[in-house]
Amino acid sequence: MLTRDDLYSLEKYAAVRKDFRAKVIEHKKDRRLALGEHAALYFEDKLTMQYQIQEMLRIERIFEPEGIQAELDVYNPLIPDGSNWKATFMMEYPDLEERRQALARLVGVEDRIWMQVEGYDKVRPIANEDLDRSTPDKTASVHFLRFELTPAMAAAVKAGATIRAGIDHPEYAVEVAVPQNVRDSLAADLV
Repeated sequence: MLTRDDLYSLEKYAAVRKDFRAKVIEHKKDRRLALGEHAALYFEDKLTMQYQIQEMLRIERIFEPEGIQAELDVYNPLIPDGSNWKATFMMEYPDLEERRQALARLVGVEDRIWMQVEGYDKVRPIANEDLDRSTPDKTASVHFLRFELTPAMAAAVKAGATIRAGIDHPEYAVEVAVPQNVRDSLAADLV
């Protein structure tokens, strides 16, 4: 959980932003999992959320305590708490018309994503806890997901178990092995 004490003032952030941004970009390389050509999970953690908050404060020029706390309240729920993984799921179609058509075909995709720790059943996410992002006619291109793990699953990951992930939607099916760098980063999220 981030607090105001974890954040830079606007002036300090302006001074350190270039280096901090480079650190976060490097960190995010171990936090992205491609699911086929048009989908990806971006696993969030304390550092990715600190960066998001810092950028929002900078862009919106927020420096009042109430405004800072409001940003913390929005983004803190996206930080894993030791027994789960939290991710931003994105459908990535650069062409606007192709994206529109795909999102119409992919209604419910957020519920068809899964993660699987070696030796255990697939874990489906709890999707969009803050608000519903789909309609009967189309899904959103961005969803927020929480994958809850049992203590045994978390222990297995910490001990080096492999992880697989995928989507089993009728219009988009994919299964991948989680690369070692991402697996290790996800293991660090668990207690």
